[in-house]
Amino acid sequence: MLRRHLLKGVAALPFATALTDPLARATAASALARRIRPSDPAWPSEESWAVLRQAVGGRLVRPRTVWATCAAEPATPQCLASLKIVHNPLALGDDPGGTQVSGWLDAWTPTASAYAVAVRSSGDVVEAVNFARRNNLRLVVKGGGHSYLGGSNAPESLLIWTRAMNRIELHDAFVPAGCAVPPAPAVTLDAGCMWIDAYTQVTTRAGRYVQGGGCTSVGVAGLIQGGGFGSFSKRYGLAAASLLQAEIVTADGRLRTVNASQDADLFWALQGGGGGSFGVVTRLTLKTHALPEHFGFVGAKIKASTPQAYRRLVARFVAHYAEALCNPHWGEAFNLYKDEVEVSMVCQGLDAGQAKAIWAPFFDELRASPQDFTFIEDAYFGVSRAQAWWDLKSNPAMILDSRRDAAPGHGWWRGDQEQVSMFLHGYDSQWLPASLLQPRERPRLVDALVAASQSMIVRLHFNKGLAGASAEIRAAARRCPTNPAVADAFCLAIVATGGPPPFPSLPGPKPDMAEAHRNARNVAAASTELKRVAPEGGSYISETDFFRADWRQAFWGKNYRRLKAIKDHCDPDGFFFVHHGVGSEDWSADGFTRAHSA
Repeated sequence: MLRRHLLKGVAALPFATALTDPLARATAASALARRIRPSDPAWPSEESWAVLRQAVGGRLVRPRTVWATCAAEPATPQCLASLKIVHNPLALGDDPGGTQVSGWLDAWTPTASAYAVAVRSSGDVVEAVNFARRNNLRLVVKGGGHSYLGGSNAPESLLIWTRAMNRIELHDAFVPAGCAVPPAPAVTLDAGCMWIDAYTQVTTRAGRYVQGGGCTSVGVAGLIQGGGFGSFSKRYGLAAASLLQAEIVTADGRLRTVNASQDADLFWALQGGGGGSFGVVTRLTLKTHALPEHFGFVGAKIKASTPQAYRRLVARFVAHYAEALCNPHWGEAFNLYKDEVEVSMVCQGLDAGQAKAIWAPFFDELRASPQDFTFIEDAYFGVSRAQAWWDLKSNPAMILDSRRDAAPGHGWWRGDQEQVSMFLHGYDSQWLPASLLQPRERPRLVDALVAASQSMIVRLHFNKGLAGASAEIRAAARRCPTNPAVADAFCLAIVATGGPPPFPSLPGPKPDMAEAHRNARNVAAASTELKRVAPEGGSYISETDFFRADWRQAFWGKNYRRLKAIKDHCDPDGFFFVHHGVGSEDWSADGFTRAHSA
């Protein structure tokens, strides 16, 4: 009887008083140790979802992936209609169940969220965040959907889908709130904007430049939070270093305006600490830059007749790069195959004559040895007005989004087409330090590149390493959370491959999964060769290995400790989770269960 009276008395206490009891606090904490799934009794009722739907203007939807449609209704008109979008990166982004790649071998498979809020304002984001927090739901944020690691995809979750937030405002003289700094030209972009939107407004129409992603369908907010690179990063630096101000909804449901003077730590974390970890960014303001007169391209494909000639070819290019190309003018890629190489590079600030003169010694030397080297594709130079670089009317290298309801000016690079809906077999990256370009170190570098390319194609992305940039650009990168190794790297070496989606009920031949696993092993073998010459190189968070064990050190180096402290302060319950994001070590791999050591 005494126990019954005691429990009755405790039940009558206000909730806040009850939580002063250690047992009550432990019970409340355990509720936060596991996210709620649709199969759980505590999953929100239909009435609760209806309240959220009303609060966000009816924009609560049940997404479905293209692949699920075909699995449920194979060879039907519905399946065939859904498959029309799988080769259009902009259409995939316009679908709440779409992802730019179709998954990763033994890592993740596209699975739609239980519900999605198609947010149109910061107020919608606040409503969705508060609903997810009150109901202890797994939350996912998606803008462009380009996360190779699957960060914008999670089953049994609530998705905040920012695609419809696409306003853009140009500023002649912008000053961040509360900051005593000179006004500067800038552009403010809502979180759902893609880089084609930014380039169309800033470059094609206004004649200025904003540092963003090379792939036009990548979301602005995700790239900035990942640090981000464009084709001309050696001239303009990390995309994140151009961030002047951001608006973000944090786990407590507050909309914050952050910059160097307001919530400075959180602002710093958004400049490369990774998307989806600190809150939902709703708006960003980036500085813009004067536009050079010309952007240009040089391409060629060259085959070597023997292994010895191939090594000479690679060594000659390494020397040419070190002596003539490691500077702010040049970016993009040099690709190494087993016995051939491909030049696919861009430049800024050079006219056609200047670009040709820089490459003449390299190409002339190779042409002088026809017994050793064959030009499969002869050297090609293309230089255009920089203002027309992303103008589909004048750039044949871009593919027009031909959908009837597509936005004017929307398109993507032909060179990016093979990535769309690719199922990744393996992917890894490593920054290679500029010290390897020193004459005494070049043989080690050449040996590693040749050895790696015997297992898998190696792509050297020179714009994703800042060695050769100005001291100012490199210093700005070191002020961001990105691994400081980026400032001393001459390139990011990427080794990756994939194939068609391996899902049942899709038309066409079925993928060879044994080959997919062989490809994954070959990627690992090639990556091992590169890591031998750059063991401390680090890796780029947005283009990296899903299974990388040293991800904290690789992505952020010494900056991880500070990032984790900011995460614990602004999101103490680990509400925002992405695979290998800051604080993800405190949770299970799917983000639903708190780790015992956390």
